[in-house]
Amino acid sequence: MMSRYRCDLHIHSCLSPCGDDDMTPGNIVGMSQLNGLQIVALTDHNSTKNCPSFYKIAKQNGLIPIAGMELTTSEDVHAVCLFRDLESAMDFGDFVGKRRFLIKNEPEIFGKQLIIDENDEVCGEEENLLINAADISLEDAFFEVLNRGGVCYPAHIDRSSNGIISMLGDFPPDPCFTAFELNDISALEGCLEKFPVLSQRKLVHVVSSDAHYLTDISEEGFTIEIDDEPYSSDAVRNYLIDYLLGKKAKKGL
Repeated sequence: MMSRYRCDLHIHSCLSPCGDDDMTPGNIVGMSQLNGLQIVALTDHNSTKNCPSFYKIAKQNGLIPIAGMELTTSEDVHAVCLFRDLESAMDFGDFVGKRRFLIKNEPEIFGKQLIIDENDEVCGEEENLLINAADISLEDAFFEVLNRGGVCYPAHIDRSSNGIISMLGDFPPDPCFTAFELNDISALEGCLEKFPVLSQRKLVHVVSSDAHYLTDISEEGFTIEIDDEPYSSDAVRNYLIDYLLGKKAKKGL
């Protein structure tokens, strides 16, 4: 049986220095439910340290969580990385952590980088700045994520800030990735017309909020129809990632 799910696959918590301090995992889950979302991904800059608490709180409240990251690649391109399970996400977080250039964060300039526990309370703070580029290329990121069972694709290609087109000057003619993200669905037609490779390669498009404030979290969501019988949150998550990898037919978009 096919069921329609509403998703927001790009949300920052208060761990991201540009994220509001109110963006705790618990508040993100609460706002997502108020907005009628069923699947939500936590994608902080270059870190997965708030994914464990987000995963637990989301599951306790009936929301399907996806542990992820917004990686800043060596090309200074933002890429969304999503995983099938928490363990794979945390392993990737460790991998990225070893390839970050460590620069002391200045909270008064960039913002705090708060780590939150399962009770939705502050339990620590990341000392080194999370928004600078890591020593990982976009192509290497795709395969590192894929090797961990996940999917990696360029974020907000319709924006000038760290989008693949604005940073590289064009869309790669032979992309390894299988999807791309838009911040505004109205940009899709123009992107498809200007960059034929998107259609030629049948890349899946995703529309996500890139929320840094609770009020940014999507109210409409990216929708997908998923065969969810027999139901489990793991099965739904796997179906979605398979879809983003181009392994499932496009339905319900």
